Amino acid sequence: MRRFLVFAGIGVVVIIVLFVGIEKMQTRYQKSFSPEEVVELEEGDLHLQVFYNRPYKKGREIFGSLVPYGKVWRTGANEATTFESNKDLLIEGKVLKAGKYTLWTIPEKEMWTIIFNKEHGQWGVNAGGEPNRNPEQDVLSIQAQAVWQEREFEQFTIEFATMDDEVEMVLLWDKTLVAVPIHVK
Repeated sequence: MRRFLVFAGIGVVVIIVLFVGIEKMQTRYQKSFSPEEVVELEEGDLHLQVFYNRPYKKGREIFGSLVPYGKVWRTGANEATTFESNKDLLIEGKVLKAGKYTLWTIPEKEMWTIIFNKEHGQWGVNAGGEPNRNPEQDVLSIQAQAVWQEREFEQFTIEFATMDDEVEMVLLWDKTLVAVPIHVK
């Protein structure tokens, strides 16, 4: 009986190790299609950071199809995109306190809703494929103009651009550009 318990225990450990290993391989496989990226801006004593996963277009119709209009999007792939600031910010006249947030968007043809949510660390969608966001945790929401351009961006990109005392967080994918103006409070 003792021998049976020892072999059963070893079997359970082997199964757990295999399961964890397979899960990590699947996550790595998924992320190979939408690699992780960290974008940072250091301007004086201001430090901004965005962590996101960058999906590719791969010939697909993006906005209005893969990313439906009028629905919350995790603003990237895999984990929910995070935005972090060490300073209080003014975004479209609204205050975003220093801290770490998830960044969600609701794309439309001409105007996007940009949402900062105080939860972070979650996967971008739940088991049913719906955004893994609790709207009750939203701390700031603004509207930003969506601009169609000739140049096509194959891979989803978030970058910071600076002009005088203003910073813009720019979202680019396919032929769509959305700029979010940011000021230090």
